Amino acid sequence: MGTINYIKHLNAVFVNISKDSRLNPTHISLYFALFYLWNVNFFRDEFYINRDDVMKLAKIGSKTTYHRCIKELNHWMYFEYLPSHNSFHGSKIRMFNFCTNNGQVMDSSQTKNCTSAGQALVSINKHIQTITNQKNNNKQQDFKNSNLKDPENLNKLVKVDQYLDNLGTATNKNYNEPL
Repeated sequence: MGTINYIKHLNAVFVNISKDSRLNPTHISLYFALFYLWNVNFFRDEFYINRDDVMKLAKIGSKTTYHRCIKELNHWMYFEYLPSHNSFHGSKIRMFNFCTNNGQVMDSSQTKNCTSAGQALVSINKHIQTITNQKNNNKQQDFKNSNLKDPENLNKLVKVDQYLDNLGTATNKNYNEPL
């Protein structure tokens, strides 16, 4: 099938999923479980799946739900599903490349993005913070203007004793007293 760009393919799939109102979370989970298996199989044109493994990956507990969703995704052209009807030989899956015109039809702008050979451009517009916190600025100015050498200000500073017993664990306790 040629090379698959993992990120571009996922972006194209997300666009399709967001536009497709027929899909529920089970369909999406099943598709991504199959996409993971496709990736594990090095994006081969077709690969074989085991129903139990796919159900575990997709977190689907019912065989009925699994078969309903996989047949619907096949019908809606997200991939091609060829059941084997043999529990010892897995079913065959052919995934479509959503970044080319071979798979499901997409809008032209998305197709251009997927087939481009260059680096994808990302907007660098960032939120500009225009409001400054005046509260902290005043505190900094007050600290800078304070005279620490003044004896009145020295009395305001709290002395910290590293050996101070804040929890009161050093004193003898009377264990007969209630808490």
